[in-house]
Amino acid sequence: MKSLRERAAEGLKAGDSFTVKRCFSDEDIRQFAALSRDYNPVHCHAGYAAVRGFDAPIAHGLMTASLVTEIGGQIGWLAKGMSFEFKRPVYAGEQLQCDWLIAHIDERGHATAEVRVVNAQGVTVLVAKTSGVLPGPQERECLTQMLSEGDPTNGAQTRGTEACSQ
Repeated sequence: MKSLRERAAEGLKAGDSFTVKRCFSDEDIRQFAALSRDYNPVHCHAGYAAVRGFDAPIAHGLMTASLVTEIGGQIGWLAKGMSFEFKRPVYAGEQLQCDWLIAHIDERGHATAEVRVVNAQGVTVLVAKTSGVLPGPQERECLTQMLSEGDPTNGAQTRGTEACSQ
């Protein structure tokens, strides 16, 4: 099976779809809070999360949305815009699946994609739309060269799908 990056190097077309799976840990949520400086107690404090009606602290919405950028980054998508609709909370340990579909590409290589993130029960937690610019011939050539060198700067090459506690 070809990697997302390999598929991008070959050229993308409308109708192409991509999937990644991910599970965020408590530590991932803590690290995201530190990186983003978003210390909303709904993400960091069990008591506050409970008062807000959640079972436990929840993952940041933009952390969940990072699945959209994971795929975009792998295919060399240069984002121009993104919109997100957060449908339900995401908790540490939940298996998530992000499905991305290239809906339209114009003659300049500008594209739109529709994205859905679901949990292990098949419940939609995030719906997104993104617009961007696809890699052109020169960028695809560069991707091909990177791949031939083992794609050494691609951190996804060294990470597997994180195991979930569920």
